[in-house]
Amino acid sequence: MPTLLIVHHTPSPNCQAMFEAVVSGATAPEIEGVRVVRRAALSATAADVLEADGYLLGTPANLGYMSGALKHFFDQVYYPCLDTTKGRPFGYYVHGGNDVTGAVRGIESVTTGLGWRRAAEAVTVTGEPDKAALERCWELGATIAAGPAD
Repeated sequence: MPTLLIVHHTPSPNCQAMFEAVVSGATAPEIEGVRVVRRAALSATAADVLEADGYLLGTPANLGYMSGALKHFFDQVYYPCLDTTKGRPFGYYVHGGNDVTGAVRGIESVTTGLGWRRAAEAVTVTGEPDKAALERCWELGATIAAGPAD
């Protein structure tokens, strides 16, 4: 059974709302035959990445960059997963108070280095996520979850 790994850092109510919407989309009843695994960024391992067929990443934008927790995740898995995971689909969402540019650039840079294939548009939100933003998160989860089964 294909596996979707959701790696997230969820320190705030806004990030929590986005995470819950992503999980809801990824586990929608219409999406069958995909196992969804959720891991906090500080506890996700290279084994988790190697066992997954696709990835969904979530982070706040902290001080102009992805969270230290997501950066730590990438630092731990980069070389052990570099050759094996090339071409695998991924998506991501980022929440920021007023700017997410640096976080987006960081995620795009690392995932390009890993050779992962972005399978959906990123969801980026500044301020409190509104209904439309949460719907985009739901769609992101559903799209990436449906992808590994292809």
